[in-house]
Amino acid sequence: MAYQENEYLALSALQHILFCPRQCALIHVEQLWEENLFTAQGRVMHERVDRGDQADRGKTRIEYGLPLKSARLGLTGKADVVEFHRTDSPVQKWVPFPVEYKRGKPKKDLSDKVQLCAQAICLEEMLNTDILSGALFYGKTRHRLEVTFDEALRHKTMETAAQLHAMIESRITPPPKYAKKCDTCSFLSLCMPKAIEKKRTVSTWLQRMVREDITE
Repeated sequence: MAYQENEYLALSALQHILFCPRQCALIHVEQLWEENLFTAQGRVMHERVDRGDQADRGKTRIEYGLPLKSARLGLTGKADVVEFHRTDSPVQKWVPFPVEYKRGKPKKDLSDKVQLCAQAICLEEMLNTDILSGALFYGKTRHRLEVTFDEALRHKTMETAAQLHAMIESRITPPPKYAKKCDTCSFLSLCMPKAIEKKRTVSTWLQRMVREDITE
């Protein structure tokens, strides 16, 4: 399946939907945005990276803020950094190596890796090439984590893109579900997962009481 350009969604939304589908819908369906210290630090980091232009370091050429798109994924966005590594192969002289910058530290889930893999799929489609790996640079650890784009990660990326399109098309914001990560989410005051869950619990209890009264 190939998407039309008017159907393209933000590539960054992949990370949002894997972190929290409700947060993703608040941003991309309801068009809301809330910033806190963590999102502000992340934004500043990306702005610093995007201010770069080009760099030539012999066998490595570096492009900053490279526009991306994929008809297969139906996504468009921008790569923080793409390194082009020079090889001795007459078939492929420059091999793309995407690098995504993140504020914090490596996550337990696949959200960052899926976002990076989507960038690689975009580059493969745009440049008609194969990309085996890329890297995530984390500001908190000041360390690069190399990511291999194996079949499992590619499948997860395609699956997540399809899930994103389905949710955006439905225009339905999922209900809140509180988790520990909610405490550091910039949408905590808008989402109110604890308050809404408590309200739902009370409502369920009242409905049960009414049903029991009727059956007595």
